[in-house]
Parts: sequence; C-alpha cells; structure tokens
Amino acid sequence: MFFTNTEFVVVSSEVLPEVVLKVLEAKRLLAQGICRTSTEACREVGVSRSAYYKYKDTAFIYSEKMNERIVTYCFVLTDRAGILAEVLSVFYRLDANILTINQNIPIDSAATVMITVRFNGRDADPTDVLSAISSVNGVSHARIISGK
Repeated sequence: MFFTNTEFVVVSSEVLPEVVLKVLEAKRLLAQGICRTSTEACREVGVSRSAYYKYKDTAFIYSEKMNERIVTYCFVLTDRAGILAEVLSVFYRLDANILTINQNIPIDSAATVMITVRFNGRDADPTDVLSAISSVNGVSHARIISGK
C-alpha cells in the first residue's frame, strides 16, 4: 500500500460506514454547543462512546469553505471609541466572515489591530477592501499581511 499512516484522503460520505457519519454528527453537535458532553452527543446520534472515541480524531468534515480566500489585514487605529466597529462594519458589508481579531493596547494613542477574514460568496477584492477600510476616519495605516 502506498499510503502512510498520516496521509488524508477525501472520500464521499456515501461510501462511509454509518458509524463514521454518526461520529461526525456527534462532533458537530458538540462543536455547536447543542450537546454539552460526548455522552450526550453519542446518545443523540445513536453511536456508542467507544466508536466515538475510536473515530473522533481521525474523521473530519471537508468543507468547500476551507478553500475560500482567507486574508489577514493589519491596521493602526486611533485610540477613539467606535473606530474598530466601523472597520468591522466594512467587512460585514462585504460578506466577510471574521475569523480572528487581535488588538494591542494603545500606545501613543494608537493601537495595532490584526484581523483575519474569510470572504464568502461575493468576489471581494482584498485590495478594494483595504482601500475602503483605509478611508475610515481613524485608520492611520492599513496593509495586507497574508492572502490575496
């Protein structure tokens, strides 16, 4: 066999055993907070806890969204109430899903903020987004760190 023990393969869910599909559903219920414990999730989907623990770390849902564009921006914002909210509203208008926000404590009345987004749906150009955010009053510097 040419596969190593650490390689991943993409397989249609149609050919997976039902137990693996149930484990994936249990993981989803836990991740979304619908169930609070693995015991509760296993009971909900009808799979044994031993099967859950056997497959939980080896079976994952492949999402087309994982292939969508992820872009990280870096901004320097004036230390004034509401500026970050204005920046976030630009991302909202462009149908971007915010993945992370890292904001430093302001020094000399300016704070560095890094925001990572995933663009859903629309074909938003990351440089156009950068221009739109640069025009927000209180954004003194803006650049793309990764993804384009």
